[in-house]
Amino acid sequence: MRTAEQWFSEYGESHQNSTNKAIHWVAVPLIYLTVVGLFWSIPQPEWMAVLPWLNWAVVALVPAILFYVVMSFPLALGMIALSLLCLGACSALERAGYSVLWWSVGVFVVMWVFQFIGHHIEGKKPSFLKDIQFLLIGPAWVIGFLYRKLGISY
Repeated sequence: MRTAEQWFSEYGESHQNSTNKAIHWVAVPLIYLTVVGLFWSIPQPEWMAVLPWLNWAVVALVPAILFYVVMSFPLALGMIALSLLCLGACSALERAGYSVLWWSVGVFVVMWVFQFIGHHIEGKKPSFLKDIQFLLIGPAWVIGFLYRKLGISY
């Protein structure tokens, strides 16, 4: 498996333009949140209802977090924190009476439009068109950038 630096280097090739980077800084975490929200919205079977915190979002996050653990344990910790924030946001939306499903669908579509605008400005295709795993790299790339700014090694 590639190292975090190898992933980020390749991902960064199509994220050089400052406008595209700024769009990604907003859109990537929000898309991650909406994907968690989409899984959150899948009805739970009875066997899941035994544990109040268990839902399809949690189930879907397990292999994603394992991917990050193999790539870099410090980055995995950041992704766990982001994932917990996303789960908390879904819970808060639901408690406030909003439809997590429709909120997630709406924000997902808008953020992907912005992502494609950013890549149009950049003049390069999104990385995931080359390798679908880059859909998991985007959020870690944002966490990695924060780590570098804070002087945290990954």
